[in-house]
Amino acid sequence: MILVQLRNFKNWIVWSWTYLWAFWFLLVVFVLYYLRGPLKISENIGMATMFLSTLTPKFYVALTGTSSLISGLILIFEWWYYRKYGTSFIEQVSLNHLGPLLGPPDYPQNGNSNGEGGGTGTNNQSQPASECKVWRNPLNLFRGAEYLRYYNVVKKEPLTFYDMNLSAQDHQTFFTCDSDSTRSEYALMQTAWRERNPQERIKSAKAAIEKNVDCATAYILLAEEEAPTIVESEKLLKQALKVAEANLKKSQLAQQHGANNDAVHRRDINVLIYVKRRLAMCARKLGRLKEAVKMFRDLTKEVHPIMSVLHVHENLIEALLEMQAYADVQAVLAKYDDGSVPRSACLCYTSALLKVRQVSDKFISESGLIKRNLSAAEMTAIEAIHRAVEYNPHVPKYLLELKPMVFPPEHLLKRGDSEAVSYSFFHLPHWKRVDGALQLLACTWEGTFVSIPRPLEKGNLFFPYPPCTECPDREILPTHHEVSVFPERETPFFIMFTAGLCTFTALIAFLTHQYPDHMAVVAKTVVGWLSLPVVYIFDKLETMLPSSFIQLLSRV
Repeated sequence: MILVQLRNFKNWIVWSWTYLWAFWFLLVVFVLYYLRGPLKISENIGMATMFLSTLTPKFYVALTGTSSLISGLILIFEWWYYRKYGTSFIEQVSLNHLGPLLGPPDYPQNGNSNGEGGGTGTNNQSQPASECKVWRNPLNLFRGAEYLRYYNVVKKEPLTFYDMNLSAQDHQTFFTCDSDSTRSEYALMQTAWRERNPQERIKSAKAAIEKNVDCATAYILLAEEEAPTIVESEKLLKQALKVAEANLKKSQLAQQHGANNDAVHRRDINVLIYVKRRLAMCARKLGRLKEAVKMFRDLTKEVHPIMSVLHVHENLIEALLEMQAYADVQAVLAKYDDGSVPRSACLCYTSALLKVRQVSDKFISESGLIKRNLSAAEMTAIEAIHRAVEYNPHVPKYLLELKPMVFPPEHLLKRGDSEAVSYSFFHLPHWKRVDGALQLLACTWEGTFVSIPRPLEKGNLFFPYPPCTECPDREILPTHHEVSVFPERETPFFIMFTAGLCTFTALIAFLTHQYPDHMAVVAKTVVGWLSLPVVYIFDKLETMLPSSFIQLLSRV
């Protein structure tokens, strides 16, 4: 808390220093301009006052009107910059240029666990270096069968260029290797993954199949982007599976014959695992839950590097919840509660759902919501909700349908709004299926913030909430979606300052135009009051400093 106050005090010092610097610069210019002769300082100030008194009201109207216009332009720019980037432009420039002069920033030290690498929330002294790493969405949809149909109905782009560019990079990493340049069909696919136009990608994939019917990655691209339904995607993926299995057998035999062959073998493994996962997702979408669960379980036994990116255990949890196999879900959670996988909203909120399910029947009616004496199981359920909300506070508004939802992106930011959208899109039906679960969530989730009133500086079970989630979420989520920001930002000081300055100067300009004589009297009185301390200080300096020094200063 002390460090936070020191940082805020430091920011105010930077802003105050900026204004003081501008004030003293204008003051020096004023003094050097009027100290041009061997007159006394008080006489020069008197001349300045006399000069100001000779100005007409039209000058003051023009001056205040121009000041109001400039302040209004600054206000518009500040507001636009704040809405786009979430911070004040003047504040950012001041801190970046003057902040380093006051020393490095102080970061809070605490022993809370982020949960990025573990499940029990035990204390850890080091915060992860990458708080805002973007992860691939384990439950991402099919572009042709789902995203394109969404666009055809609502005429809004469901994916951003940034999100699709990340997917293109993932596909190049998974499905290409150095030796592909020597084979024309894989060279075409290298171009296809980098191509921005969907029709050109599909055209390149078809050309690759014409050159070689055993090009598995071409079938993957067609299944992802051209197939209009999940059934058609599944047919193409089954073709890709047969080809991928045959290619893997060939690369296994040639694996030991050079580095290039080893790279081809790794690529073929990635292709096979990816195809199996997408086939399992097709089975899940088509209602063949047992088949999907079996395939997901088989995939979780794989230990290849690509598994650390796909996070198949989240697909397995979602399929088991759809089957209402809650005991199996609990077993999966217990298996991955040892820190072997990164913490996610799926793990936290599913754990809370299982605990809530045990006591939710008591909270269906209104009398249950105001129940005072809570049992140990009910307290455990509420603590699980608080734990999940602390990890990702954006989720409850989507689960409670207090905020409109969009199609989930292909990538997400852990603890961010993109992760909340993805989790709620797939798991809201599971919460609705448990009677009383949403009622209990509605009346308890806001209690989380009592234990962490300042989530950016202090956490309870996890590291403090990262302040850098908003900008990546704006890049990942579509523009028509209003990104959820936590905690809600206060309006920056400079926006309020420029708004007040614009209003004040506009009011003065209006009053001066309507009542010039009265405003002239007010202006003279104010100038007289403001000049009194300056005259007093200069008179004291005149008595203390020798006259030769003042004359020398006047000739500068």
